[in-house]
Amino acid sequence: MVSKHNPSGNKKRSPLSIFAVIGLCCFFYILGAWQRSGFGKGDSIALEVTKQADCSIFTNLNFETHHNDVEIVEPSKPKAQVFKPCDVKYTDYTPCQEQDRAMKFPRDNMIYRERHCPPEEEKLHCLIPAPKGYMTPFEWPKSRDYVHYANVPHKSLTVEKAVQNWVQFKGNVFKFPGGGTMFPQGADAYIDELASVIPIADGSVRTALDTGCGVASWGAYMLKRNVLAMSFAPRDNHEAQVQFALERGVPAVIGVLGSINLPYPSRAFDMAQCSRCLIPWTANDGMYLMEVDRVLRPGGYWVLSGPPINWKTYYQVWKRTKEDLKAEQKKIEELAEQLCWEKKYEKGDIAIFRKKVNDKSCIRNSANMCKPRGSDDVWYKKMETCITPFPKVSSASEVAGGELKKFPARLFAVPPHISKGLVEGVSVESYQEDNKLWKKHVNAYKRINRLIGTARYRNVMDMNAGLGGFAAALESPKSWVMNVVPTIGKDTLGVIYERGLIGIYHDWCEGFSTYPRTYDLIHANGVFSLYQDNCSFEDILLEMDRILRPEGAVIFRDDVDVLNKVRKIAGGMRWDTKMNDHEDGPLVPEKILVAVKQYWVGGIKGNSTSSAE
Repeated sequence: MVSKHNPSGNKKRSPLSIFAVIGLCCFFYILGAWQRSGFGKGDSIALEVTKQADCSIFTNLNFETHHNDVEIVEPSKPKAQVFKPCDVKYTDYTPCQEQDRAMKFPRDNMIYRERHCPPEEEKLHCLIPAPKGYMTPFEWPKSRDYVHYANVPHKSLTVEKAVQNWVQFKGNVFKFPGGGTMFPQGADAYIDELASVIPIADGSVRTALDTGCGVASWGAYMLKRNVLAMSFAPRDNHEAQVQFALERGVPAVIGVLGSINLPYPSRAFDMAQCSRCLIPWTANDGMYLMEVDRVLRPGGYWVLSGPPINWKTYYQVWKRTKEDLKAEQKKIEELAEQLCWEKKYEKGDIAIFRKKVNDKSCIRNSANMCKPRGSDDVWYKKMETCITPFPKVSSASEVAGGELKKFPARLFAVPPHISKGLVEGVSVESYQEDNKLWKKHVNAYKRINRLIGTARYRNVMDMNAGLGGFAAALESPKSWVMNVVPTIGKDTLGVIYERGLIGIYHDWCEGFSTYPRTYDLIHANGVFSLYQDNCSFEDILLEMDRILRPEGAVIFRDDVDVLNKVRKIAGGMRWDTKMNDHEDGPLVPEKILVAVKQYWVGGIKGNSTSSAE
């Protein structure tokens, strides 16, 4: 628009305005140089992070399941080592419980059934194949009763345990009627009888241990009573029993009461049971019963059904003499008294003992008490024939180790380990902040992957569980979490059990005590930063691939430099990956890497198998 005072439209600028423009230019030039020098508010760091990570929002990974055998198309010029499939003979490979290696060890005290991991030169560096025809397991609760035959193609238990109602083969599925050796009419009726003595219904009992679990039907039916059972059994001639349990969506690990401590902390379980588990409780002066006592919480219950209980009825079936069985039961009851247990019930095939809440009224005549040590320093530690002392109390009514709230209030209540200051560096306040943080993290995960929190991911593992915040934030009847506490990190497993969650000690430089394809979702928070000076990332990632189901997902949370190394290796493992920013934005060096394992099976064109490299 032309000014009426300047018809030509040309306005003469004053010297003052020219100097102002020059001054502003100089100011912005200096500011830019200052920021690029690294002294700005994190800009140089942010620039480097942005260069290193593709942090776009997670929108193009497919988390849904597929059942068809799709041919895998490898990139023509892979940037990382491409891992080949292992030979199909390794379909059920369990690195630390392999039969050939086990037979080289003594049979005394079940040593040959314990963990015996391969040396470095014998480790496999290939991908464990799924069996031909593999399908995504049925969703819970249907999975409790049905398993695809193609996923666990082993029929021996259907014949061997036919009378005991363990498992039946029908068409292309296995059916689990809920029976067991000592409860052929079903687990529900058996549990009802236990509940007439044990307060299962009111939340007092939340964590349980099933020793010699079979296909874990007891644990499966305890879940609807809101009880989490940690079931274990060895890998033995009862083919694939733990594999069946996990395929059903029930917590279980390969394990045995042998010569080393169980991988659980002291005072972990509210109850334990042996249902014809055939563990020699009186052997080694009662060492195995002493180990159960170590992991049983004061006030907890132990159930024994099977030999020698009800020996008057079964002595001929068991092919043992009356005198032998009577003496065995008497010895068990004497040991129970030494352990400060009271027999609360014996009827028919079942006996129930209760551990006293403290040792104020115990009768222990010259009992061999364990010497003081880190009571939870149990990884590969030799089991001893000694009684673990109760924590000290100041009154006859006080619960040794601390009283717990009933579940679910127990989940977010302050655990005694923390209120008593037993976990170094963790206060009541930091515990509560940790809970808030994990609720925030899990909400972020659900925005990334909408299937988290649904029945699609039934079996979940947290590889570095900390205080159990991830599992607590995810708590739902639709899923359960195996909380792993690495043996090289801070010992927090006692806290996890006090919250009413379950878990296990483990060293991720070795194979985990499970079958292949047993977890739907794996969470790895800080795992690779923790282990970067201890063992190879490749070994850990290959083990994660072994235990992850086809089309299962992994969530990594770690420093961006570490995750870039992880992502490069994962690129050769038939995983699809995507990097995401931290919830608080791109300036935070910690990132979230999400991966999905592709569907492929052994013996299919395009998935040619090979032996270990």
